[in-house]
Amino acid sequence: MKQQVKKHFPILLLASMAVVATNTVEAQPMVSCTMTYTLSGFSFIYKQYDGMGNISCSNGERAQVSLASRSVGISVGKSEIQGTGVFSDVRSINEIYGNYVALEGHAGATKSVDAQVLTRGEISLALSGNGRGVDVGVTFGALNISRR
Repeated sequence: MKQQVKKHFPILLLASMAVVATNTVEAQPMVSCTMTYTLSGFSFIYKQYDGMGNISCSNGERAQVSLASRSVGISVGKSEIQGTGVFSDVRSINEIYGNYVALEGHAGATKSVDAQVLTRGEISLALSGNGRGVDVGVTFGALNISRR
């Protein structure tokens, strides 16, 4: 029995190291991240808004990002919105980049209000903001967040 253990010890050691490494990756703590942003653009059935934002996370990670929102729906107007966003818990700021599916409502005459609920797999993002412009509508589309 001792000879079998000695013979297979290197394999057992490698297997246990792999299990420990796998559990270490899964045990990475969750991080909360927020974003301040500015978006401006227009809509007439098709809505196109572009802007930039600053993301900060509870683990100290920070990033400047570019935002591109494209959607369709019952919408008309032009506005500039400044707001904040809250991401669901993530493991790293790197999980935040990419395309989010968006459902949005916006309205305003001189002062505009915008709210969006977005999702990207397990990550969700809630945006709310206000600004200036003349607009009204409900749209469905996508928001892309990329490194600046």
